[in-house]
Amino acid sequence: MIHRPKRGLVCIFTYLSLVALIFTPRQSIGGEAFPPEVRTLKVTSSLDGSDQASLFFYPDSHASDQPVPLLIGLHTWSGDYLQESSIPMAKWCIEHGWAFLHPNFRGPNWTPAACGSDLAVQDVMDAIHYVQENHSIDAQRLYLMGTSGGGHMTLLLAGRYPALFAAASAWVPISDLSAWFYECQISGRRYAKDLLKSLGGPPHESAELLRDYHSRSPLRWLSRDHSIPIDINAGIRDGHEGSVPISHSLNAFNRLAVPEDRVSDSDILEFTGKSQVPERLVQPKLIDLHYGSKRPLFRKQSGKVRITLFDGGHEGIPSAGLAWLATHNKLKN
Repeated sequence: MIHRPKRGLVCIFTYLSLVALIFTPRQSIGGEAFPPEVRTLKVTSSLDGSDQASLFFYPDSHASDQPVPLLIGLHTWSGDYLQESSIPMAKWCIEHGWAFLHPNFRGPNWTPAACGSDLAVQDVMDAIHYVQENHSIDAQRLYLMGTSGGGHMTLLLAGRYPALFAAASAWVPISDLSAWFYECQISGRRYAKDLLKSLGGPPHESAELLRDYHSRSPLRWLSRDHSIPIDINAGIRDGHEGSVPISHSLNAFNRLAVPEDRVSDSDILEFTGKSQVPERLVQPKLIDLHYGSKRPLFRKQSGKVRITLFDGGHEGIPSAGLAWLATHNKLKN
């Protein structure tokens, strides 16, 4: 069966080869089980013709003709579409009557086809298109959410296709792959080797490599003039008790904020180096119950972008991200 683009879908690609394969139940993954309502969906890539997997849930008991929201959950740097840490997102969608899509986008970020490549990005777009064509999805309520490498892909997709999504929630994201390569080299973290495998060399080796690092980085695409509501979150100790310095979140916020709202370079250095809020920026009355024990320590809003630094490390808080996403609708943005 050949599936053609849905009328009005913003896209820059051809779907003439997009073919969906059979749904099969996904009863369990590793130790913890995804709910049985979550099934495997395979869609043929419109770029290279390979079959690409996702997990997918649609509320079959949905009796009305009203379309449902769609959450696109994005796996972590070293994960894939089967990772158990995404189960809370699936369960939340089942409970709230949302559709849930969890694409593989070429799996862990240690191959050239993964790590924010055009193939990986297109896999997500192909899966979204198929779901929209074959299910009643509310086009005003498509949401992105991911942690770490999923935060990287969340910001990358929000930057590349802002007209498609209602809002995006990114947790401890990598926003600049070139900067992260050198940070991981210095810290001795294995992710520098992942980047070498994915891109073929270090950023300084050639102008072509530097362009590729840049193209796969959210900072290349994020624009204040073409932004959707974006919620950026990081544990304040990340980079010390985790793998991604919080400068990545602060720099992404600055790319989307108006000049007068941006965090200064000196404050970014203090945030990142000391894992604490600079004294003059402390907000003692900052409360958000959705974060539970991981209470927010710093929050700033500028137009459609918000950043929150919370009491934690390299981690996401699904309940907080989902609660924020649920308040957004493209018709009201």
